[in-house]
Amino acid sequence: MKYQYSIIYVTDVEKTLDFYQRAFGFELKFLHEGKDYGELKTGDCILAFANHKLGEMNLQGKYIKSDIKDNPLGFELGFTVETVETAYNKALDEGAVAVSPPAKKPWGQTVAYIRAIEGTLIAFGDPVH
Repeated sequence: MKYQYSIIYVTDVEKTLDFYQRAFGFELKFLHEGKDYGELKTGDCILAFANHKLGEMNLQGKYIKSDIKDNPLGFELGFTVETVETAYNKALDEGAVAVSPPAKKPWGQTVAYIRAIEGTLIAFGDPVH
């Protein structure tokens, strides 16, 4: 078995892809002509976004829609970065919402948390050595 992709259901796929490109530097891999599904180049695993219409179809409407106005869902996306403070500030400049500023954790890693424009909780961490 191999972990292949994550799909986050969002209100506006194109706007979300644009944010992730600007805030995190990911490249667009694919955007369906209907703009209801798209993927980013993030490394070995695909980070994809699909609109809520597809989510409702695929899941019979039985899921919790992430909303920046609500508490984050019980998961996070983790991005390894060279400089946590730089990544954190760049994301905030592009419209992310601050959750927790960069802080040194007991295991020695610096970690910060933000919420992306669609509400996803994201952690930035420097490489663990």
